[in-house]
Amino acid sequence: MTLTTRATLLIATAALLAACSSPVKLDEVPVESRNPTAAEGAASGTAGAGTSAATSGTSQSQVATVNTGAAAPAAALSQRTVYFDFDSFELRDDSRPVIDSHAKALTANRSGRMVAEGHTDNRGGREYNLALGQKRAEAVVRSLTLLGANANQLEAVSFGKERPAAEGSDEAAHAKNRRVELKDKP
Repeated sequence: MTLTTRATLLIATAALLAACSSPVKLDEVPVESRNPTAAEGAASGTAGAGTSAATSGTSQSQVATVNTGAAAPAAALSQRTVYFDFDSFELRDDSRPVIDSHAKALTANRSGRMVAEGHTDNRGGREYNLALGQKRAEAVVRSLTLLGANANQLEAVSFGKERPAAEGSDEAAHAKNRRVELKDKP
C-alpha cells in the first residue's frame, strides 16, 4: 500500500468515526421529568403511579401512554382543523389534541370513516399547492393510523389553494388557509 492510500484510508476512517459520535451524554438528568416524585405528586394533588416508583426506587419509562379504550370528549371532537406552518407538512404541537381525539373516536368506532382534506394558502403554483396539500393530508392520516385508527377508515385528498378558508393576502389569511380539515365520510 502506498503512503497516499494509507493516508486516505486513515482520513476516511477518522471521518467515519466522527460521524458516528454523538454529543448527547447518556448519564445527564433530563430537563423535564414526566414522572412526579412523591413530593411533587402530593403538591399537585396527583398521587399514583409516580409515587410508587419514587418510593420503590425503580425507574419508569419516559414513553407516554395512549388510552384508546375511552371515547374522546365531544368538545375535542368539535375541533376538526389542523394548521401548518408556511411551506411545511410537518405537524405542529398544537395539532396534537385534535389528532388524538379523532384517533380515539375512530378506534372506538371501527365503522367510522373520515376524509382529511389538505389545503394551502394562495402562494405558489397550482401543481405545487396540490402536492403540498396532499402531503399535509397524508401526514394527518399517518398520525391517526399510528394512534390506532385503521388505514381503511381514512382517506387523504388535496384541494391545494382552490378552497380558501379566508380571503386575503395577509399573514392572518394565509395562516387560516394552511390547514387540513377532518370531515366525516358517510
